[in-house]
Amino acid sequence: MLQGLLALSAALLLPGCASTGSGSSAEPKTESDRTDLDRRAAVRVELATGYFARGQYSTALDEIKLALALKPEQREAINLRNLVYAAMGETNMAEEGFKRAIATAPGDGDAMHNYAWFLCQQGRWVASRALFEQALALPNYRGTSRSLLARGVCEARNGEWPAAEHSLSKAFELDPANPAVSLNLAEVLYHQQQYERARFYARRINAQAELVNAQSLWLELRIERKLNNGVAVEDLGQQLRRRFTDAAETQRLREGRFDD
Repeated sequence: MLQGLLALSAALLLPGCASTGSGSSAEPKTESDRTDLDRRAAVRVELATGYFARGQYSTALDEIKLALALKPEQREAINLRNLVYAAMGETNMAEEGFKRAIATAPGDGDAMHNYAWFLCQQGRWVASRALFEQALALPNYRGTSRSLLARGVCEARNGEWPAAEHSLSKAFELDPANPAVSLNLAEVLYHQQQYERARFYARRINAQAELVNAQSLWLELRIERKLNNGVAVEDLGQQLRRRFTDAAETQRLREGRFDD
């Protein structure tokens, strides 16, 4: 089971919600260009993003409505609203919103990225890939590593392992400090039985106290088990039991379900 790929998927969306990366060649706006209305709307979007990340979708939608009441055409709020609709199961509203956002701003890479991820979640792989490629082809697109990560996860979900490895490796080149990239790349390499390489990326996460979690420990444990490293398996198992007692990964360890 691709536990890392599934559990970190929410991280693929949020950076794009409040960014302004697109294919536009217009001069970037700075703080001096922002009006009081801009700032007030931005605060609402920031609050909505936080609520969305915590799964408080109704509250996030309320904040988005307030932001759009201040600035009806604010792209960050519109993009986030579509994500909230999708998370709430309002797929028709979400899809209509994604299409309208792209039609209104054809150079909005964030809208393309989020729509592509929405399509991936629905298993519409061909359409998803095409939108990721459109976003990645935009000049000056600032979400390249994020879209490569998301595309790699989608390719893995569709069983396209070499393609997933390629996308995630490129994402790592651009953003080596991103733990989501390392974890997903390690999971893909593990699935392809490239255990030594998978261990390298899993260890990058587990070597940092602020990043280590049940998923990363469980992944490294399974890798070490494949490499017949009993000492490391025992040590990682002890860490799981001690630090993440109630985690699903710890329960799998107790039951010996290494390949679920």
